[in-house]
Amino acid sequence: MDNNKKVVKYHKPFNLNIGVIIFVIIFIYLVYNVFSYVTATHISPYEVEQGTMAANHIYRGLILREEQVYYADYTGVLNLYVKEGSKVSYNNLVYSIDENGSISDLIDSTGQDVSALDADVLNEIEENIYDFQSTYDPQNFYNVYSFKENIDSSLNEALNLNALSQLGDYTAGAAGSAFHTAAADTHGVVVYYTDGYESITPDNFTADMFHEASYTRVSNQNGSNIQAGSAAYKLITSEYWNIVLPVPQAVAAELSDDDTLKLRFVKDNKTAYATYTLTNRDGQDYVILTLKNSMIRYAKDRYVGVELLLNEGTGLKIPNSAITEKKFFTVPKEYFMRGGDSQNEGILVERTDKDGKKYTEFIAPTIYYETEEYYYIDNEEVSSKDSILKPDSSASYKVGEKTATLQGVYNINKGYAVFKQIDILYQNEEYSIVRKGTDYGIALYDHIALDGSKIKENDLIQ
Repeated sequence: MDNNKKVVKYHKPFNLNIGVIIFVIIFIYLVYNVFSYVTATHISPYEVEQGTMAANHIYRGLILREEQVYYADYTGVLNLYVKEGSKVSYNNLVYSIDENGSISDLIDSTGQDVSALDADVLNEIEENIYDFQSTYDPQNFYNVYSFKENIDSSLNEALNLNALSQLGDYTAGAAGSAFHTAAADTHGVVVYYTDGYESITPDNFTADMFHEASYTRVSNQNGSNIQAGSAAYKLITSEYWNIVLPVPQAVAAELSDDDTLKLRFVKDNKTAYATYTLTNRDGQDYVILTLKNSMIRYAKDRYVGVELLLNEGTGLKIPNSAITEKKFFTVPKEYFMRGGDSQNEGILVERTDKDGKKYTEFIAPTIYYETEEYYYIDNEEVSSKDSILKPDSSASYKVGEKTATLQGVYNINKGYAVFKQIDILYQNEEYSIVRKGTDYGIALYDHIALDGSKIKENDLIQ
């Protein structure tokens, strides 16, 4: 036996497993996409919508009306039978005064029976509740207090009148002694507060009347005590009323060419039209608005916030965060010509090859905006050092000779960013209204980048 025979180790041949290869490729692809997603800038889209905005001005105004104050003839407990801010006709019962309080106690106890309310009153209250529910806006929570006050006034009016009718015989016997009723001597809107401004008109108001911090009023409540000679209530006797607004001189100058304007009440967003006059007192300009409707809605107010809707316009509404700026080359239009396969407007750019020989290349750059003399193009296909030739002429123009900056947004309809010029009509702190139908602008329902500062031309949208 040959002991010198060598044992050769067998090497297993290397075989590629296609499954492993596919797995590795998929794994690398997934890792790459996850990394790209994590590191990429994510752009939130915004859909362009129709909107209305105005270069508006909000001021606090003093309300002046035709107001007649009525005073109590007796001292005692006051019972009210008309909801504040409601209309009354001649001889309608407004209030009663009980000198010793006994009948007022009976009215109060009798009026606790809500089941005695008739169907008309209940229907009115139900309608008020439904109206409030259908128009409720959590952004204006203060309206809840007005709603509660209106419901309380409606209930007090109905319950007191119902109680008074049930106690008719008793009160009739006491009418000549300690129980006294008062009815309206004309038609008007009932208000239960006084403030000393009832006789103020657009001819005699003063600047200190606009200092609300020092303003005071006296209000009467159902069941409260009243002194003889004190104001019991007042009637607003005309639908015509005035609002006096202190305004800056620039606004007064803007209003000098017309006599009618549109306004919005800040309290409830209602709009109205008013005629106006201008006056200046002690260097302060005032706008005196005259209205012939909506008076009853603000009958309980002496001051009201008013927004003058000046130069109201409609266009495309976009958020201000989407607005950005981009710098462009401005090229005279006479250097453009039609050429190439697409017959688009383009320019002849002078180039130099590697051998130093000059030649021309036709380029059709993207036009972002135009004026009467210039087209606006960017640096995507030309640089500031390039020269272009004028068609049928030996004249040349250096692309970077003149530049200009445009405001715009990035359109992302196609999955990548394209700058679109905008023409801003009106703007507030959050949104802008831009002109629609422009040649190089955006259109309704376009998708734009919500934050224009986080994106550049041709960026892919993640």
